[in-house]
Amino acid sequence: MLSMALMLSAAFFMGCTNLAVANYGDASAGVIHVGGQVLCQNCFKSYKEWVNGSNPLKGVTVSLTCMDDRSRAMCYKSDETDEQGQFYMTVDRIINGKELKAKLCSVRLVSSTHADCSIATNFAGGKTGVKLMRSPTSMFRDIIKYRVGPFYYTTPMCEKPDTNDSQSDEDQGSYY
Repeated sequence: MLSMALMLSAAFFMGCTNLAVANYGDASAGVIHVGGQVLCQNCFKSYKEWVNGSNPLKGVTVSLTCMDDRSRAMCYKSDETDEQGQFYMTVDRIINGKELKAKLCSVRLVSSTHADCSIATNFAGGKTGVKLMRSPTSMFRDIIKYRVGPFYYTTPMCEKPDTNDSQSDEDQGSYY
């Protein structure tokens, strides 16, 4: 009796797993969900405080840009973070009759409304943008979710100065 119950539950589980995998590749799963969090890090704190002491930022703008196979913008969306620093966007899988490929989408930081925490960092790819992973963070029936980040802003005092000598002597004038 126990072995029969185990076989039935295993068969049910395999059926659900196959169904989830089938839906991931299916363009009829109508919407892709993308979410994450934006935090403020202060570089003047001790390492323990720096790692564990980040604060969520409300009102930060985050964007989602999806390209087509020819590297043309297919979709652009943005969202502002809530009190917990969370953002959440949805995008249709079919746009103008073409299937959107999640691997050609990227999420990045756009702007911060906080003067004391306004320098975007590239931790977790927030400044330059991070591509959505090959496989979603979670799938259930026709819901496909990606979670990115957390992304971080930091204080202006923590910004690394640009030490590249990119200007020539001619641009500097005769005194250099």
